Amino acid sequence: MAKELWKGNEAIAEAAIRAGCRCYFGYPITPQSEIPEYMARHMPKVGGVFLQSESEIAAINMVYGASGAGARVMTSSSSPGISLKQEGISYMCGAELPAVIVNVMRGGPGLGTIQPAQGDYFQATRGGGNGDYRLIVLAPASIQEVVDLMQEAFDLADKYRIPVMLLLDGMIGQMMEPVEWTHTPAADLPEKTWATTGTKGKRPPNIINSLFLDPEASNTHNIRLAEKYARIIDNEQRYQDSGLEDAQVLFVAYGTPARLARAAARLLE
Repeated sequence: MAKELWKGNEAIAEAAIRAGCRCYFGYPITPQSEIPEYMARHMPKVGGVFLQSESEIAAINMVYGASGAGARVMTSSSSPGISLKQEGISYMCGAELPAVIVNVMRGGPGLGTIQPAQGDYFQATRGGGNGDYRLIVLAPASIQEVVDLMQEAFDLADKYRIPVMLLLDGMIGQMMEPVEWTHTPAADLPEKTWATTGTKGKRPPNIINSLFLDPEASNTHNIRLAEKYARIIDNEQRYQDSGLEDAQVLFVAYGTPARLARAAARLLE
């Protein structure tokens, strides 16, 4: 299949649509504003919903609602905006709601700079809001990897009922690279019987909640979440390595710097 030249942020949005995303809620912030712009133009063409919210906080709560109704839903932002979403992300992890969250990172702290950065690593990988929770984090190093990982991001979110974060630096979002679009079949996933789609008189109502006032119920829920995170660690961790057999120096990197690290390692051979 022929390659096409794509800008990173636009490739993110297109890949999400191809992966079955039909709801997008977000708020513009540099360096990821091309994602909502692309979604605004193209989501209606596939019968999807695009809504620019009044804030990042509103956006993540809209994601909560759409996910609870069983939709494949995505939001995107950049570092300060992701910080504003942390309460909602914690609620979603507690309620076990799947979604894809894209963080096109910029520098900080505070409002920082609009230049690319990687300072949100610990926030993403350790759970940035209240409570002891985790996300699945996928960290592409190229626009091709963004495209290749998007279907898997949505599938993993649905499989484990957990938000999945695509973590990339602003350089990947703003650069242009050749992309080969290949069809990745969706995973064979069970029906979302937990979703609040209406009982239709056939079942008891589903209740989506992250609040447990009974101590035993809370403890049982948190143990089950911890066991789920352990399964994810055992089954879903992955990395790419090369030349480890006789290495004396080991470079560990992700995102755009991973490409530089590979080049540096080759120079040291």
